[in-house]
Amino acid sequence: MLAPSSAQKFLSYLAGWLTLTGWQASCASGAFNSGLLIQGLITLCNPGYTPTGWRTTLLAWAILLFAVLINTGATNSLAKFEGLILILHIVGFFAILIPITYLGPQGSSADVFNTWVDGGNWSSQGYAFFIGLVGPVYAFVGGDSAAHVAEEVKDAARIVPRAIFISVALNGALGFGMLIATLFAMGDPATTGQEILGTELGFPFIQLFLNSTNSVAGAAVMASIVLILGISSTVGLLASSSRMFWSFSRDRGLPFWKTISKVNSRTSIPVVAVITTTTISALLSLIGIGSSIAFNDIISITVVGLYSSYLLALVLLFWRRITGAIHDSWSDTLPSEPINTHHGQLVWGPFRLPKMIGAIVNAIAIAYLCIVFIFSFWPPAQPVTAATMNYACLVFGATLLFSVVWYFAYARRTYEGPVIDIEVLEAYSSSPSGKASMLK
Repeated sequence: MLAPSSAQKFLSYLAGWLTLTGWQASCASGAFNSGLLIQGLITLCNPGYTPTGWRTTLLAWAILLFAVLINTGATNSLAKFEGLILILHIVGFFAILIPITYLGPQGSSADVFNTWVDGGNWSSQGYAFFIGLVGPVYAFVGGDSAAHVAEEVKDAARIVPRAIFISVALNGALGFGMLIATLFAMGDPATTGQEILGTELGFPFIQLFLNSTNSVAGAAVMASIVLILGISSTVGLLASSSRMFWSFSRDRGLPFWKTISKVNSRTSIPVVAVITTTTISALLSLIGIGSSIAFNDIISITVVGLYSSYLLALVLLFWRRITGAIHDSWSDTLPSEPINTHHGQLVWGPFRLPKMIGAIVNAIAIAYLCIVFIFSFWPPAQPVTAATMNYACLVFGATLLFSVVWYFAYARRTYEGPVIDIEVLEAYSSSPSGKASMLK
């Protein structure tokens, strides 16, 4: 709806594929990360164990299978399951923060705030900084999750933006607190810091837990909390990814959309979309067999997919904002078409920033996304070999090329943009009150 009318259908289609790519990779990343963590726990408890890529892939498949069972067979218990995970999330935060703060070695402020480490053998700290952004950026993926359930929220135009802001602010504050505590608990960067970063346990935080508690059992319990949360997040990621897959199929933007868009008549679950999403995530996990940095590859695909879709929308929003093409929501003029659709008038909702401040924020966000997009394709360290190459460029490029070819070969004749509820159109066109309610 933000794009020029001549390009709306194609850009909408492209945004759908970019978003879909990011969400598919995010589901795979959740399962693969948990598989890596299981191997780290095994190594912690059994020092003679040697982790391998194919074992990580098999563990990721097992976690995906568990997520499928929850999403298709235990849907009535899904809300209770997520409630229990929320409690574990809060309790686990303090169960990890307190031991590493009071039991572990503590570094100095200079160690935490003035020490720079280039672990990738790059020519400058600048390169190391920008290439290292992928991990922190990945942590913010999904901050817009509330927008995906907007149709189920009353007064979504007000509630959803607030939910996003509160979620990012709250989790950002908690995450920053945990980050500072972790950096202090690493101790001297030249000694214990290097031991933690170079650990054979797969994850530096497992070594940090071990150093803090001086107990294998204690470290295993703390790491298990992270593992349970990771597996649980995969359940949610599969739910979100499969719904994105289903909705884009319903819009006729994918091959075999007639089959994928089917919904189980008894449970109202898009079972085919869930199975398709799981299959794609399982295939992405195969990268772990041939690449020693497969997890970095998968999160890079997640970042470039989702953040490129954000970038596309932000560029169009910035253009519409500075050209004054978006009207005030309190306008008395009632357009003949529903507002904020590909044929309708663009109208501001109740939640927006003033024009100048909004334009500045949009410009900063665009610059940030451009930097993230470029450096997400870089390998994490030198020298670069076939095993340490970042294959995100290959997967993302192949997906983008296929989507464009499919559009001009077939989808341009079937895809017309996001589906609009017929009941909404009828309510809008039947009475002036329906039109007025959409402008509130």
